[in-house]
Amino acid sequence: MATKSEIQTPLMQQYYAAKAQYPDALLLYRMGDFYETFGEDAITTSKILGITLTKRSHGSPGDVELAGFPYHAIDTYLPKLVRAGQRVAICEQLEDPKKTKKLVKRGVIELVTPGVSYNENTIDNKNNVFLASVYFTKSKAGISLLDLSTGEFLTTEGTPSTVDKLLNSFQPKEVLYPKGSEALFHELFGNKYYTYPVEAWFFEPDSSEDRLKKHFDVSSLKGFGIDKLECGIAASGAILYYLDMTKHELVGHITSIGRIDESTCVLLDRFTLRNLEILESLHEGGCSLTDIIDRTITPMGSRMLRRWICMPLKSPEEINQRLDIVESFIQHETERLELEQLLRIIGDLERLASKIAVCRISPREMVQLKVALQTLIPLKKHCRNINNPQLTQWIEQLNECEALHQKIAQQIQEEAPAQLNKGNVIAPGVNAELDELREISSHGKELLLQMQQREIEKTGIPSLKIGFNNVYGYYIEVTKTHNSKAPDTWIRKQTLVNAERYITPELKEYEEKILGAEDRIQELESTIYNELLLVASSYIKAIQTNAHIISRIDALISFSNVSITNQYHRPEINESYSIDIKAGRHPVIEKQLPPGESYIHNDLFLDNEKQQIIIITGPNMAGKSALLRQTALIVIMAQAGCFVPATSASIGYVDKVFTRVGASDNISLGESTFMVEMNEAANILNNISDRSLVLFDELGRGTSTYDGISIAWAIVEFLHEHVKYRTKTLFATHYHELNEMERSFPKIKNYNVSVKEVNNKIVFLRKLVKGGSNHSFGIQVAKMAGLPQSVILRASEILKQLENDKNKSGTLQKNVSRIANEREGVQLSFFQLEDPVLLQIRDEIAGLDINGLTPLEALNKLNEIKKITGI
Repeated sequence: MATKSEIQTPLMQQYYAAKAQYPDALLLYRMGDFYETFGEDAITTSKILGITLTKRSHGSPGDVELAGFPYHAIDTYLPKLVRAGQRVAICEQLEDPKKTKKLVKRGVIELVTPGVSYNENTIDNKNNVFLASVYFTKSKAGISLLDLSTGEFLTTEGTPSTVDKLLNSFQPKEVLYPKGSEALFHELFGNKYYTYPVEAWFFEPDSSEDRLKKHFDVSSLKGFGIDKLECGIAASGAILYYLDMTKHELVGHITSIGRIDESTCVLLDRFTLRNLEILESLHEGGCSLTDIIDRTITPMGSRMLRRWICMPLKSPEEINQRLDIVESFIQHETERLELEQLLRIIGDLERLASKIAVCRISPREMVQLKVALQTLIPLKKHCRNINNPQLTQWIEQLNECEALHQKIAQQIQEEAPAQLNKGNVIAPGVNAELDELREISSHGKELLLQMQQREIEKTGIPSLKIGFNNVYGYYIEVTKTHNSKAPDTWIRKQTLVNAERYITPELKEYEEKILGAEDRIQELESTIYNELLLVASSYIKAIQTNAHIISRIDALISFSNVSITNQYHRPEINESYSIDIKAGRHPVIEKQLPPGESYIHNDLFLDNEKQQIIIITGPNMAGKSALLRQTALIVIMAQAGCFVPATSASIGYVDKVFTRVGASDNISLGESTFMVEMNEAANILNNISDRSLVLFDELGRGTSTYDGISIAWAIVEFLHEHVKYRTKTLFATHYHELNEMERSFPKIKNYNVSVKEVNNKIVFLRKLVKGGSNHSFGIQVAKMAGLPQSVILRASEILKQLENDKNKSGTLQKNVSRIANEREGVQLSFFQLEDPVLLQIRDEIAGLDINGLTPLEALNKLNEIKKITGI
């Protein structure tokens, strides 16, 4: 990049001045029909977009790198830059180049970041695009979340753990925090987010409160229920300051700020969201819970459903209201199908409202808004026919916005283009001048021919014709033969050898109209359209309310459809402390089974008095992990308001769900499997309650056997003997020693996932039965996995020796050492190995007459030996 001492053209001086304001952003600099990037920006842009990098001299010593693309391709290229994690400053021409002889004024009109964008292609329709702001200390934190594309604005405060759960539930695309707090942020919330530190004064509580009051035009924040949330207010104010900084000043669609209330919903931590694969699968090509149950039709419905699944309700009354509506939709098939057809017409009403506020709604989208609003009357009718009290209460809040959709219908063409400047946006009959100009524009030649015919008839000059050139514009040409017939009112403009050229006031008037018609048409259409936008902006709040209600209806219809298709049943949600599931199934696994194979269902009962902790043993692949996960998923689905994969489920609502499932090293942070296990276990034990549901799967396998057993035993004992809480727990383990706990602890019960052994092979029955298991069948599973036969045989031999030594004196370590000592010298002779396979090979080789074998017989014998090894 050039320095101040270098000689630069005015254009490059202007570029570097703009770049200096946004040094950490790629600057898209508008030059005519192109957006250009220079220097390091050009190198980065060319790599991300795969466009050509060139070099040119722009008045600086040496060449400057250059990469650009046509301005009309910005919707294609901008999303790629943002998805690559780039901040992009868009520097536009602020005046018409035709109207100035000097350097065109330019300025940054918008800073697009991963969390702040209106561009259609940078937004995932089925997911919110949240910008998060976090203000925190070691013990307290506030969070604010804004989806600029919908206007949804939320805040709360609590412990850093609460904020961490919210970050994982809402999955923001960008997180703001005060500069200088990087280390503490990463300590509390990890490093998986795209973050951007901003000036600490953005979070100053008093100025943040003033900024919020100014935006909402209120004297107090009490009406939003956030007036006592000092950290939440600080985080929320910082977001508004950030919008100022990024040039997002049209924010009329941010009409309210809501409080996230942890007392009303279950906040799932990042371990639970990941381990239960609620939003995304851990495996390539796998399915998440939302992949299975999201049958929504509108994008806003999908966003609502995902929110519900990540933040299930706690109140049995509210949960049952949702379940009642789902049941009503199932019972009223005709009305449900009619509503589905209407939802397909409505589209993303929520984001259309936001586009009105920022003046980015296209004419075609304006027509879509009209169509969506026109569906509200039939939608209300079909909902009333279902006769559900809660549903009826919702639809009575729908505002049909009749005046707005009628105005759109009157003023906008039914087949309006996607862009205003394409023309033919405003309907005929709206503006007389516009209609006349369109007539002139489309029939200009015909009008000139009509004028030419009139003048021929009026003057009697048969050769008279109307022509055009760039110097005089339109003119009347008369040959010298008929020149004497030219009326005195004509004005002579040019004399040719054989003709004279004239102009008339009427011809000049037509010329102005014809030549200026397109510009004037565009000007008139823009004026009328902007007036309509102004009218529409007064309906933003009403449209947002409509969108919120319709998205809930869409999500509940989705629940009803998936319940019908997958044979889910209505759960009973109550105030008890028990979970009683009959014939439960895993909602994801059952949909991925091979055709014709049915999922083996299981019953499960937990309560706080008699069966608080279930220890589940059984071999790998038997289905222990699936059983744990399906229990949690059934509870989450039920409290979200969906029917569940079980013949019946009576659930005393839970307030927290914790999972310690699966092993995963975090090598990049220097954390081993065992450290990850212990971190997750610590999080669980420090945050349990009477209504928590805890799942432990194979805890302690990341360390030595005795350490693992000791830790697992101590954790189970802690949960059973807790002085305050009786947390319902499922504990799957290979440590059969834990089965001994049932004898000493009355609320611990042993169960196992049964298998059947047939001819030294195991058949997985996948049924949960009472009693512990003393056999892991690990060697049989290894055999099924395809380990070499020699390894399987040797493992069986070692297992037999260890089991024989089990009741003898000496520790496991000593017994293993003895086996190792017995193997010393094994390398001295190949046939000292007491392996039946090798002994058989030895006998085969010993009986061979090597000298008498033909080459073919030798090859056949080698093939026989190969078969013996099982290779």
